[in-house]
Amino acid sequence: MEDSEPVQPSLNSSYIPAALGHQQLSEDEESEEQNPSASLLPKQSSVPLAVRYSPEDPYFLVYIIFFMMGIGSLLPWNFFITAKHYWLYKLSNDTHHSGSEEQRSDLSDYFESYLAIASTVPSVLSLILNYVLVNRVSSNVRILSSLFVILLVFVVTTVMVKVDVSDCRTEFFIGTLVSVAVVSAASNVFSGSMFGISGHFPMRISQALISGQAMGGTLSALASIVDLSVAKDVTDSALAYFLTADVFILLCIITYLLLPKFAYTRHYMMAATHLGSGGTSEGAVSVPPLRPILRKTWVLGLSVFYVFCVSIMVFPAVSSGIQSANKDSGSPWTTTYFVPITSFLLYNISDFCGRQCTAWLQVPGPTSRVLPALVLCRSVMVPLLMFCNYQPRDHLNTVLFGHDVFPVVFNCLLGLTNGYLGTLPMIYGPKVVPRELAEATGVVMSFFLTLGLAVGSAFSVLIVHCI
Repeated sequence: MEDSEPVQPSLNSSYIPAALGHQQLSEDEESEEQNPSASLLPKQSSVPLAVRYSPEDPYFLVYIIFFMMGIGSLLPWNFFITAKHYWLYKLSNDTHHSGSEEQRSDLSDYFESYLAIASTVPSVLSLILNYVLVNRVSSNVRILSSLFVILLVFVVTTVMVKVDVSDCRTEFFIGTLVSVAVVSAASNVFSGSMFGISGHFPMRISQALISGQAMGGTLSALASIVDLSVAKDVTDSALAYFLTADVFILLCIITYLLLPKFAYTRHYMMAATHLGSGGTSEGAVSVPPLRPILRKTWVLGLSVFYVFCVSIMVFPAVSSGIQSANKDSGSPWTTTYFVPITSFLLYNISDFCGRQCTAWLQVPGPTSRVLPALVLCRSVMVPLLMFCNYQPRDHLNTVLFGHDVFPVVFNCLLGLTNGYLGTLPMIYGPKVVPRELAEATGVVMSFFLTLGLAVGSAFSVLIVHCI
């Protein structure tokens, strides 16, 4: 009898397996035949209570808040990588000292690769810590403390915009990487915790969080382009740029504090709390079991890992170095706006579209072999972007895709596939495990994502040096 008991879907799941519903119906009919009076008694359903009786999300406010949290979770990193002109200015504004040309090549030309490593390696450690603390420290403490750390670092970064660092470029470079590492660690605790609690909600809430992450990149790219076109110099542009990030992070803190005010939120969170309190007090603070989670999600986790590994290999380290074939024309499109638009804006818009598509279309399914096959096919994006007009080229002199249309198409394809194929495993993960493991599974899926970014960022340095 126990061996045939179906695995409960997550209490937040917006879909109930058809087999479960049919089996429940047949069991009810059989019990009525054996005991006719049983039909007069309340029936116990295996369908989670939180799925059967759910309040409405008024005006989609909870959806919007999770969407904003998604924006806030990747906004800091996106603001750091999109401010390319500012970092080049800060790291290349002194060419009078001897050896400065070599130092400028090291600090400026490979800055995106160093930035990727500094942002992803600490993130892996922070997500391991987040998994250990998932049952020991409340999600409110983890989320709010990480947001305040991010805000503090960004305020310091904003202040440094107007500070002359021409005599201490190396120190500024190191300080920037430390800031990126701290922000990335805090951002991953924040995003991992948000993914964890979104696992208690319907699937559309997880999708809102993931789509918000792509919108964060789009907004940062738009802000960068607007600042470049309006501001008189680089520092004025960067000041307005980072002030925008400061305001939005503060807004995230305020909106998160409003989240428990909604009955929709309290309904799912109280159901999850009630479920988690069924064990002993010692179990309440234990580390969630990892083996049953990996048994159900290892294919989905590896899919997430490889999707983001391939993406970070070439974005932004390679894609932001691709120059227009008509750069010498002096046109603003081919000089000032080519990289911000083709590399950052188009990629992030495509990424957002891919993630948003998962709200209406969820194919292949969580157990399909087509999903990992499609993920592996993305490997072709690496050589395609490498053979575009990336400059400077020291080793790989061949340019196969010199026309400006190629980086536009390739970046759009990279973003679209990253958004769609990266989102599906993330929203499937918490739904294929027993519902009491949903939050921990959300953290585990975030770990796979961040591990992919860490490995991909290391390869990005190698790819840039090979070119």
